[in-house]
Amino acid sequence: MALTDLDDWMSENTGPDRIWYVKRLAANDTLASGAHQAGPYIPRSFLFDVFPSLNKPEQENPDVWFDLRVDSHPDRQKVRAVWYNNQFRGKTRNETRLTNFGGSNSALLDPESTGALAVFVFYRKNGNDATVCHVWVCRNGVEEDQIEDRIGPVDPGRWKIWSVDGTDQELLSVKEMPRTSCWLDPGEIPPTWLAQFPSCSDIIRRTIELRPDHGLNVDKRLLKRRECEYQIFRSVEEAVELPALKGGFNTIDEFVARAQTILQRRKSRSGRSLELHVKEILVEENFKEGQDFDYQPESDPKQRPDFLFPSETAYKNPDFPANNLRMLAAKTTCKDRWRQILNEAQRIDKKHLLTLQEGVSEAQFREMTDAKVQLVVPAALASKYPKSIQPHLQTFESFIGDIRLLCI
Repeated sequence: MALTDLDDWMSENTGPDRIWYVKRLAANDTLASGAHQAGPYIPRSFLFDVFPSLNKPEQENPDVWFDLRVDSHPDRQKVRAVWYNNQFRGKTRNETRLTNFGGSNSALLDPESTGALAVFVFYRKNGNDATVCHVWVCRNGVEEDQIEDRIGPVDPGRWKIWSVDGTDQELLSVKEMPRTSCWLDPGEIPPTWLAQFPSCSDIIRRTIELRPDHGLNVDKRLLKRRECEYQIFRSVEEAVELPALKGGFNTIDEFVARAQTILQRRKSRSGRSLELHVKEILVEENFKEGQDFDYQPESDPKQRPDFLFPSETAYKNPDFPANNLRMLAAKTTCKDRWRQILNEAQRIDKKHLLTLQEGVSEAQFREMTDAKVQLVVPAALASKYPKSIQPHLQTFESFIGDIRLLCI
């Protein structure tokens, strides 16, 4: 019987023999993109960890069957984990997949689940294959907040592993990828940052020093800097927090307080990072704050859009033509949050929303279009959307080009 209370479910599925894999479902995970082999992507290294018998390069396409229960929905299947390994036999394929989800009847493949936070809890003992996986597909933003309050924010295109012993890491870690040049060794971190954790603005300024990339178009610049900034943040976090964690705590309350500080800092960074990157790029593209744009101005009473063009003053001037006004919201994910912008900047009919989410369903996109929301997506992410939607997306570079015309 499916559990309906997420707090109870998280407690029930936390233990020394359980490991969580958490990600946001992309259009390529669900059936939204029309892909032939839909199913949540789980990296090979993680599947080999939870299914050791899968790691048999001498065997052609080894597989494991296990029980998968989506407790947030009435959904239970026998699922197959398979390693397609014909690369070892003179061909090119070398990937792991999960199959046999039952088509669109599965909450994991439902196009409307695109963008949702999903938690996979694998039960394993003594190094043997996991026999069961319990899953929760978040049904709304409140449930996503409950999970992120426990493990920290999960951005699109990233995943987290979490277990009761405190393990908390992204799978694309030192084992699989070398540290990028943006990872700061302890000696490269300013002493003031070690004494007091730097603000998001401080980290972004360091990001621009390491990744100026002024020759790149704004779409590529934005994504490269986001990745760099994340590496800087995690390197500083490790330098500041790891010694305290290794030193231990005198009471459980001390440990809980420290953990809450870390999680809250991560959520704060995730919430502000995209906005601040956009602001820096606007300035680099010769837009003057207060003249060509305003950041978080008051458009209407108790309403503060992320960006208003050309300015709050122009917006509040009834003689300034409304068709020359623009607003831009910046939200890392938009599945359940896009409606928040509908009441912002009420003089502006069409709302522009910049997101890093990797796809939306066709039904949700129609709903956004009907509400006059224009999705702005960095060019490299557009291919992750259903083909029917891709022609209607606007790149960040194109949006800036439109704004530039308004400023002439």
